[in-house]
Amino acid sequence: MPDHGLQHAFYTGHWGLTEVASDSGISFLAAEGSPEQYVVRLRQAADKRVDLIAFGAATPADVDTLALRLGRAGVQIVSEPGAITTPGGGYGFRFFDNEGRTVEVSADVALREHRRIEEAESIPVRLSHVVLNSADPEGTVAFYEKHLAFATSDVLMHPCMGTMMWFLRCNDWHHSFAVARGPHPALHHASFELRGIDEYMRGTGRLLRAGVEKIWGPGRHKAGNNTFSYFLDPQGNTLEYTTELERLDEDTWHPGLHDFSDPGVSDQWGTANAMDEFVAAKSFNDVDKGLFVAPPV
Repeated sequence: MPDHGLQHAFYTGHWGLTEVASDSGISFLAAEGSPEQYVVRLRQAADKRVDLIAFGAATPADVDTLALRLGRAGVQIVSEPGAITTPGGGYGFRFFDNEGRTVEVSADVALREHRRIEEAESIPVRLSHVVLNSADPEGTVAFYEKHLAFATSDVLMHPCMGTMMWFLRCNDWHHSFAVARGPHPALHHASFELRGIDEYMRGTGRLLRAGVEKIWGPGRHKAGNNTFSYFLDPQGNTLEYTTELERLDEDTWHPGLHDFSDPGVSDQWGTANAMDEFVAAKSFNDVDKGLFVAPPV
């Protein structure tokens, strides 16, 4: 982002993350309740962009197998499997997805010492999920299902606009990743889990009292059954506080098709402001300037 200082102050102050490492305009921020080395990386740059999205693999052998499979399928590899130099180290590689985003897959990253988040402590326990806007959502969903073995948990649709969002999982959490139909590729939102309902509401209230712009919530979605409060960070990215995301029996789960023109699909409680085109547009975000565009053949 262009203003590293402003963004850093927001994430470590209002949002409740902790800086664990920094190096010449790059800050690594952890969630106090998570063993992940860091859940957000902030980097000073002239343009606002998403540098990369990172996923974990079980073993270095899985990293090698995936890199080989992607290469054989014609996916463009950015960096071959090897040692990672970011906090926690590990072994991983990077590639471009179908829309030119940089994706990293790694294994053997060292766990960090973390702590139990206490009752009434309204800071993130962990990164819950990330949602992307896509100009080709069907193609993007197909890419992640084919190449990274994500599975669809649920789908949102609208009778006038068609299919609008796909919730994807790589474990028994309802979704770790989702793809939304948007006017251009961009970050839709990043979601952070809090300890429980009380901490989630306290965190929502703390941000409201601090004057952070709320987009939508508080409420509870139907797909995933998780709570939601959406805010804008200083650079216009949407962030979510959530809790109680559903965990599935993957052997018996069947994806549902949910019509979000039904207010109960967007918000079971009926406590959130209405989801309309003005609210939705807040999460379209700016065009991601970090995308790789292949040169013409």
